[in-house]
Amino acid sequence: MKICVSTQGKWKISPYLNMQFMEPLSATDSSVDAGWDYLRGCWREDLIETVRSLAPGMVRWGGCFASYYHWREAVGPLSERKAMLNLCWDGIYSNAVGTREVVDFCRLVGAEPLMVLNMESDGRMKWAYPRPGENRFGTAEEAAAWIRYCNDPDDALRNSHDPRGPYNVRWWQIGNETSYDPNGYALDQACETTRRFAQAARQADPGVRLIAWGDSGWAEKMSEATGDMVSHIAFHCHYGSALPRSPLSDAEYRRDPARTWEHLMTAPAILDAKIQEMRSQVQPFGKRLAMTEGHFALRGRNRCDVLSSWMAGAAYARNHNVILRHSDILDIATMADFFGNRWQVNAILIPTPHGVSGPYLQPVGHVMRLFGAYCGDSIADLKNESPADAVASVKGRKAFLHLVNPRMDAALPLEIELDGGAIRRMTIHEIAPEDPALEITPQNPDCFDAATREAENHRYRLPPAAVSVLEIDF
Repeated sequence: MKICVSTQGKWKISPYLNMQFMEPLSATDSSVDAGWDYLRGCWREDLIETVRSLAPGMVRWGGCFASYYHWREAVGPLSERKAMLNLCWDGIYSNAVGTREVVDFCRLVGAEPLMVLNMESDGRMKWAYPRPGENRFGTAEEAAAWIRYCNDPDDALRNSHDPRGPYNVRWWQIGNETSYDPNGYALDQACETTRRFAQAARQADPGVRLIAWGDSGWAEKMSEATGDMVSHIAFHCHYGSALPRSPLSDAEYRRDPARTWEHLMTAPAILDAKIQEMRSQVQPFGKRLAMTEGHFALRGRNRCDVLSSWMAGAAYARNHNVILRHSDILDIATMADFFGNRWQVNAILIPTPHGVSGPYLQPVGHVMRLFGAYCGDSIADLKNESPADAVASVKGRKAFLHLVNPRMDAALPLEIELDGGAIRRMTIHEIAPEDPALEITPQNPDCFDAATREAENHRYRLPPAAVSVLEIDF
């Protein structure tokens, strides 16, 4: 079974397709709190080391939390910061991690920050005014002041407590999941509000890149309403099985691994259809796409333990290939909720109590690390005669072939060819557990580490349920 890879690039791949999404989840998942060292007032070194291996190109700060966030409560000396109610996720958030700490995190791991603005609580009055005397409503003036705080060299507030200079935060998202709440803003009100916020943001810093919310059929009207002030339209994609009677819930998935595998392998079709839908809505307006949240959404403990299995890792790898196939219009994407101590949709789990064991990658994190580390800067064509799920990219004199075996019961013998060059060397980077149902835990945190070896010829046997990258020198 032959796969022939072109040595010519077609379009550039954005560096932000392995974005990670940081949101304080309070009582739901300690998340940001689990990664912060409160005794020393800094990020945990073991977390920073793990994130550096994951190498996200962008880190997004916000989510639903942004709809009741006042940024001024989380700047300056810790003694002057004001704790806040975490209205969506329950509990109290200390605001020990605020703008400076997020920017510092991004600098430590080499990522671009993306901040989500509080756009009038997205019209959710239950969050804007949750109790008498409590005002969480975010105005356009507050948003513009935050942008100036981050980017204006002469901002007096930032300079009063951080003399290092501006943070140069270039990416900002206006609103989050606005279309998902029937008690929030309707489309017309959201368009008008987004436009006002975009104008205020541009006045604060004409160089910022703005993302507007456009899911649920809103993309066309939002694109038209925001004009050239907004470059990207945001959407989210939470997927499961495309088949009836799904076993992807609770502990049901453990009963029949073959059936679980069959259902997991349908997720790429859901993601592909979602991106196709968004593409058709924004292309006439010249907009580009930002999937600022995306992952499996399953019923079960901590969002379902099946996500700790390699079966889910292989499904995530196929979804990553879907993302790359749409990288001609998709610039920002993620498949995880970054880090925390409970949720299985995280890329990184941080076991607690502190000191019991260190942070480790979930299967989705292993996939993102592998595909991110070995990827070209341009998509390349390929001719694939095999059942393998394959995407190719090139950079300089190297080609990279991302492969997933969609079968858990048989290996795929592959013969690799280049169109436009001769293979000088082929290196295999492979994750291929003997048991695809294996689940990662703090007791076996390295069980999905990729193995690397040199190929003896131009043939490669892709093991059952395996995920691999062929790094081809030509």
